[in-house]
Amino acid sequence: MGISSTVTEHVAEVVVDVPPVNALPVAGWFELADVIRAAGQDPDVRVVVLAAEGKGFNAGVDIKEMQATDGFTALVGANRGCYAAFAAVYECAVPVIAAVHGFCLGGGIGLAGNADIVIASDDATFGLPEVKQGALGAATHLARLVPQHRMRHMVYTAERATAQELAAYGSVLKVVPRDQLRAAALEVARQIAEIDPIVIRAAKESLNGIDPVDVRKSYRFEQGFTFELNLTGAADQARDAFVDRRDQWEKPDA
Repeated sequence: MGISSTVTEHVAEVVVDVPPVNALPVAGWFELADVIRAAGQDPDVRVVVLAAEGKGFNAGVDIKEMQATDGFTALVGANRGCYAAFAAVYECAVPVIAAVHGFCLGGGIGLAGNADIVIASDDATFGLPEVKQGALGAATHLARLVPQHRMRHMVYTAERATAQELAAYGSVLKVVPRDQLRAAALEVARQIAEIDPIVIRAAKESLNGIDPVDVRKSYRFEQGFTFELNLTGAADQARDAFVDRRDQWEKPDA
């Protein structure tokens, strides 16, 4: 369990396995950032596949940790950790393929939205429940996955979108049965790995350079409103309620 990385035939597989729902604590976000950056800096690596074990791809930050920590230490840590992990995906020197299954929520949207390619299982759903947690953030990344007005609707309502919907927009490359997700992601990774790595690394840098939105500044702007919501007290109340709901959600399957 935890975060692991293996390299096979120039493809690094970074796998998150943090039961029960891959909601990462503060240290987990920084660790994920370090692992992804290290993979991109490895001269033997030409592509990174980011995947997860368990019920879903990522359930965002560990709100239980946040509510159990006095003051704003965990809140600041989570914001900085998410910022670091999202940036690590975006700035990774080689293409990153997100292999998404089950739920992709909150911080998961930041990871998938900043990936170069997204492949999803047919049970995958994408969403930002932040408004129900008294927070904001990752709309920057959701806007890379769905059109502007759909993004706004999803932010205001916390409604999720299916992998099939995102495939129709073109932001999800393939939708496959869950048991074929790893193979589908590795197939695309190997196609990229066959290209001259010098060219691929240059292509990644050049594509980031022409991106119309600075995802780092945009996301940091969003985070400022989360701090404001904490000062009002609304965020703390929403997180307490969310922890109660998550306790029910995280119960083992019968």
